Amino acid sequence: MSHGARVIRTGVSSAGPAAPPASTAASSSAGSDAELMDGAYFRSCAGILKVAQMISLVVGFISVNNSPWTDYSVYSYFQIVTMCDLVMILFFYIIHIFRIYRKLTCVSWPLAEFLHYLIGTILLLIASIVAASKSYNLTGLVAGATFGFLATILCVLSIWSSYKVSCITQSTSKYHTL
Repeated sequence: MSHGARVIRTGVSSAGPAAPPASTAASSSAGSDAELMDGAYFRSCAGILKVAQMISLVVGFISVNNSPWTDYSVYSYFQIVTMCDLVMILFFYIIHIFRIYRKLTCVSWPLAEFLHYLIGTILLLIASIVAASKSYNLTGLVAGATFGFLATILCVLSIWSSYKVSCITQSTSKYHTL
C-alpha cells in the first residue's frame, strides 16, 4: 500500500554538519506527538466526510429515539443500523487518526473500509426507506428518516472515494511502473 513519497531527514547536508536545534527536548516531544496522531486527517476530505456521517447518524438516532413510535420493530431496526454504522465509522476514523493501519499491516484497510461502507450503506438505505414509509407524518420520525437518507448519501460518497483511491490508483500505478 503506497502512501506517497517519503522524505528522510538527516543531520548532515552537502554543506557540512547541521547545527544542533535550539531546543532538542521541545522538538523531540513535538515530534512524538506528530507521530502519534495524523493532524492532517482532521482537515482532509475523508475525515470531514466521516465526521459529517457520524453527526447525521447521531441526529437521526436521537430524532427517532425521542419520537412516539407507531411500529416498534421498524424503528428499533433503524436505531440498531444507525448505531452499528456509527460505531464502525468511528472505528475507522480512529484507525486513520492514530495511524493504526501502519502498525497492523496484516489487514487490508482500504478493502475493509470499502466493504463496511458497502454493507452499511445498503442496510442504512433499507432502514431509512422503511422508517420513512412508516413515519405517519410524525415530525421526529420524518427527521430521523431524512437524516438517515443524508447519512446514506454521505456513505455513498465515501464508497466512491474509497473505490477511487483503492482501485483506480492501484490500477494506474501498475501501468506507470511497467
